[in-house]
Amino acid sequence: MLFALNGKVAVVTGAGSLRGIGRSIAIALATQGAKVAICDINEEGLFKVAEEIKQRTSEVMIVTMSVTDGTSIREGFASVVDKWGKIDILVNNAGITQPVTVAEMSETDFERILDVNLKGTYLCCKAVAPYMLEKKYGRIINMSSVSAKRGGGVFGGAHYSAAKAGILGFSKAFAREVSPHGITVNSIAPGLVATDIRGGLESEEEQKRMTRDIPCRRMALPEEVAAAVCFLASDEAGYITGEEIDVNGGSHMD
Repeated sequence: MLFALNGKVAVVTGAGSLRGIGRSIAIALATQGAKVAICDINEEGLFKVAEEIKQRTSEVMIVTMSVTDGTSIREGFASVVDKWGKIDILVNNAGITQPVTVAEMSETDFERILDVNLKGTYLCCKAVAPYMLEKKYGRIINMSSVSAKRGGGVFGGAHYSAAKAGILGFSKAFAREVSPHGITVNSIAPGLVATDIRGGLESEEEQKRMTRDIPCRRMALPEEVAAAVCFLASDEAGYITGEEIDVNGGSHMD
């Protein structure tokens, strides 16, 4: 099977939302054969997502942790290694947004968005690196956003754009550090995705307004983002590092 992940151990952060990208990523990785550890601060959501994954594989574990707390992350990743002996794949998907202007946002708003999105990515990469370096193998996929390339608007405020742009730069720099040791680091930059991250589902009329400038004329499905993750997590993508894949329906073209 192309992009098979049999025998691989994957960790997915931000996987506790029933309408989130993390859920779809975890399910897709499990479908490809990976053992999956799903991480979130939302324990109730994790249990529900785990039940869905168990319909495809029994190899799933729940890790309740905060991506802004280094100790929580280290303990969570250690529990995965204690259970399965390694971590092959890390998907840094946890993220939050806030569609406010710079004039409206407080310093606390700015710090919170950067803490979860950018600092969380750094902390998780730092925590997983020793395990991957020991095995001389790893796949790290960081979730950026089209907002990193085209600015906020419906994609989030300036603080969100800054955090997601930071992820692109961080991923390239980290890739240079660890790729000589068999570890690839790449990013995915989704456009508008049909999830709950913006606080709810828009009406059909509002969705049409939001997507009228997207060439594909619709939002992405979480499963479409998950498919890109499965590719980057696979052995077939072993010569791709320091890159990003845009999944945005043409809303931004490099």
